[in-house]
Amino acid sequence: MKTENSPIFTKRRTFLKGLGATAAAAPFSIPALTRGAPNGKLQHASIGVGGMGGVDLGNILAHPGVEVVALCDVDKNNLEAAAKRAPGARLYRDWREMLDKEGDKIDSVNAAIPDHMHAAVAMTALRAGKNVYCQKPLCHDVAEVRALSELAVKSGKVTQLGTQHASGFGDRMAVEHLRNGAIGKIKHVYLGSNRTGAKPYRLEGPRPEKTEAPPAHLDWDLWLGTAPERGFAPTIYHQMKWRAWQDFGTGWSGDIGCHIFDAVWKGLNIKEAPKSVIAEVQESWKNDAKRRADVWPQADHMTWVFPGNDATEGDEIIFEWFDGDFYPPKEIQALYPGERFPEEFAMLIGTEGALLLPHTSGPQLLPKEKFKAVPRPKLEKRNHYHHFLDACLGKTETESHFGQSGPMTEAILLGTVAIREPGKKLEWDAETMTFPNAPEAEQHLRRTYRKGWEIEGI
Repeated sequence: MKTENSPIFTKRRTFLKGLGATAAAAPFSIPALTRGAPNGKLQHASIGVGGMGGVDLGNILAHPGVEVVALCDVDKNNLEAAAKRAPGARLYRDWREMLDKEGDKIDSVNAAIPDHMHAAVAMTALRAGKNVYCQKPLCHDVAEVRALSELAVKSGKVTQLGTQHASGFGDRMAVEHLRNGAIGKIKHVYLGSNRTGAKPYRLEGPRPEKTEAPPAHLDWDLWLGTAPERGFAPTIYHQMKWRAWQDFGTGWSGDIGCHIFDAVWKGLNIKEAPKSVIAEVQESWKNDAKRRADVWPQADHMTWVFPGNDATEGDEIIFEWFDGDFYPPKEIQALYPGERFPEEFAMLIGTEGALLLPHTSGPQLLPKEKFKAVPRPKLEKRNHYHHFLDACLGKTETESHFGQSGPMTEAILLGTVAIREPGKKLEWDAETMTFPNAPEAEQHLRRTYRKGWEIEGI
């Protein structure tokens, strides 16, 4: 990954410090086509329009300054349903063909596709001069995140990670409380997702031995893209359960982690890469070689050690993640006065109290009696998608741009590397992208792409 022109090696700083400074200085641009478009509207294309992609499309269509002119999906059923919502949009099955044929006809794209294809689509779109909104996590692999983040900052284009709750009142209020030092210096961070409703998506594996021909409406080769050649099997890949498979998804922490981390990352102004990460996983997965090679574990506990900063107490700050059957310590759960500790949460322990942010809800300062006089931050309503589109129109700047959200995603995905080397404390050198004490773990930083699907720059 080290190259002569790479900005991360020009100074003795970590990738996250250098990238953060560059991103802050980089101007956001107004697309040339927008200034000259006859109807004055942003010309937008959506890649992946089923499932979460359908939610994304609905929000984009609701923006009065945007015209969705092209739709792309490998599933014909998804495409036909979306075409009814965006009459007149040009339709494609292959995103490469769409970007090639649309050329200067589009200003921006959004990608709501399986994780393993994020880097290929987003990097190609940025190189084509398009503004990019990409669903979380930003990429499948650490090396992809690094390359895409650097490209995004260098391009000067508008970008936004699909952490839609980052624009919600709850997350933004938590950020303000943390930046204002409401609970003092932060001593420890607990994060997690023990969502009981996620069980159907935590597949135990291994990969099925029997496969069958894909349905006529699905272009399976395009769906596989960069991933290894795999036979189609119904109900376990397309459309949702791909998240459980290492070939395509990033597991539960990769899927939900960006949501849970975001407010904490911004509120504590994290600028440096973690010094180390270690993972604990369920024994049944750890001891089953076939499952370990195919699916992510159904439960894991990860611990990162970050350098401290002005918002934290001491020279280091520990982040812990819990999901599945791993839970935060009982004494931490006991700080919450409700009957049941939230299934998805960020809990920060400070020198003056604690902050609990239940996912999709508002922050609570604890103990409540002590902080009852603390005013709630006053914030304007924001739609995460419209925030991106408004930035493309030159009206604002995004705060979840890849220069900011990329380093966060990189840290999260270092956890997925640790999962595959359970019990090993991996010491991370961000500049060289190596684990000096565990070089065997470096094989998990990047994939070998299927022939014909290589990604330039990785």
